[in-house]
Amino acid sequence: MLQRDLPGGGVFASFATNVVRAGQHRSISVSDPDLLLSAMSPAAASVDVPQGFKERRFGEGFIGVNGPLYVRRTEAGLQLGFRVERRHCNPMGICHGGMMATFCDMLLPISAHALSTELGNRFLPTINLQIDYLAASPLGSWVQGEAQLLRATRSLVFMQGLVNADAVPVARVSGIFKIGPPFDDTTAAL
Repeated sequence: MLQRDLPGGGVFASFATNVVRAGQHRSISVSDPDLLLSAMSPAAASVDVPQGFKERRFGEGFIGVNGPLYVRRTEAGLQLGFRVERRHCNPMGICHGGMMATFCDMLLPISAHALSTELGNRFLPTINLQIDYLAASPLGSWVQGEAQLLRATRSLVFMQGLVNADAVPVARVSGIFKIGPPFDDTTAAL
């Protein structure tokens, strides 16, 4: 295995690995570190956004640093998506489970805002989030999800969703959210 120091610390190692997606088995081999690093540049990974998606800003907090996320209105509600960039990946070049969990934790309440006028301006903090990881989301893939509002009570919202990467199911998510106080999200033009 070839190892090389990276700017800012860290070590690059060329590797060969196997990836399983939707019952298909394929081998990925990386032998040229410069080729891999150029292919994994944020500029190259974030340029291509599917038609109809618009960037959705969430301020300077956690999502502001991990985004951008993109939103597209549909007849059924909305779709939320992002392009898997190098900074979202684990050492194997696959979207980190923590990034996928973050995306799922945004998908459900943002969808609730679009699906219900009563919830549209309410803060929805997470009480419970359950994710089933179904397949890998490789570097460069387009990840998008859609969600359903299952039930809303006076104080709780129950949601479920499905996330795909390049049209392959990668995560199934369900969550329970507390209906919090009204908030002004002036960037929420969905």
